[in-house]
Amino acid sequence: MVTPYTIAKSRTGGVVARLLSQTDLDLVGAQMIAPDENFASEYAASLRNQEERNLNTAGELLANYVERNLTPSGGQRHRFLLLIFRGENPCRKLSDVCGSIFPKEQIADMESFSGETIRDTYADLILDDESPDKVIYFEPAILTPRIQMLADENLALFAKYFKNDENIINNMPYQNTSKVQRTLVILKPDNWNFASSRPGTIIDMFSRTGLKIIGIKVFYFSLKQALEFYGPVEGFLKDKLAPMYGQKAKELLEHEFDLSATSDVWTAISKEIGQRCAEDQFYRIVEFMSGMRPDTQTEGDDTKPGNIKCMIIVYEGEDAVKKIRDVLGPTDPLKAPGGTVRREFGSNVMVNTAHASDSSESYEREKEIVKVSENTLMQTVEKYLSSK
Repeated sequence: MVTPYTIAKSRTGGVVARLLSQTDLDLVGAQMIAPDENFASEYAASLRNQEERNLNTAGELLANYVERNLTPSGGQRHRFLLLIFRGENPCRKLSDVCGSIFPKEQIADMESFSGETIRDTYADLILDDESPDKVIYFEPAILTPRIQMLADENLALFAKYFKNDENIINNMPYQNTSKVQRTLVILKPDNWNFASSRPGTIIDMFSRTGLKIIGIKVFYFSLKQALEFYGPVEGFLKDKLAPMYGQKAKELLEHEFDLSATSDVWTAISKEIGQRCAEDQFYRIVEFMSGMRPDTQTEGDDTKPGNIKCMIIVYEGEDAVKKIRDVLGPTDPLKAPGGTVRREFGSNVMVNTAHASDSSESYEREKEIVKVSENTLMQTVEKYLSSK
């Protein structure tokens, strides 16, 4: 659980980068959640119970933090990011990356901090000099259970409270609502080929916009969704690239085989080859995003999720569309300015690391295709709990 303060300070990307790059675990779900008072109260009680069972030495400290920071204030709910990982010994591995609550002997010496763990870098625990047992300020940055039994208890609590929640937070405050937009970002499959800090680093780069993340989820395109999502690209490829492919084919045939033909024949050949090449390029994009080519799938397979991981993120704020696209950079990474996401991480016009809506109208279309409001994380949690 990435805490509300960490989210508000736009430290999310840095935390996610470490979690993804310093373990061999698989990120299977993500959701931005704004809990109510009942959840905060029950979660705090569970933390105190852990300490009573000698399962958590900082239970009371963490419980007080939860009551203070996860409980709505002034009618405003506060966001936290829930990330679910799967793999061998996940609790131990995540705990090692997150780090422990700072021991008192470390707090006494500022130079003893190393920045090695997430809490080393982002957490704070300040004690009263005159009364060392009194906590003046505490911010853990991230919460994670240290043993599997507690993880299962936490997951059951999350499923109880959030299984009917939408995947979008709708109560963010703004001074000038007339300029507020939403836009959709997809962290593409090339970010997930191996354990890497890249997804978190990209989120960190987008944080310079000052926009709020109001929705996030791990997503697998079905063939049908990929075809619909990138449908407008198919028309562009056929209109703009097919003539280029056709002309190149004509030149190659003339040169390699010394062919001659009437202009009508060349036109027909160029058109046919150009259209086929443009269609193949479109199929490659669909395959890149979903893992499936339209011309190789049997009937009835097009609605099943593919096996290619993406991450969907919804940003909200003033002029969100332009701000995100400015940080993202042009479609061709080689033409993108330095400091943009695509210049840093993109390879070519297809493998260009991320997609962003190019208008509010595009956002409205795209969000329906990828079902941004659909809560898939709790389905994953409930499926896991039912198998126990």
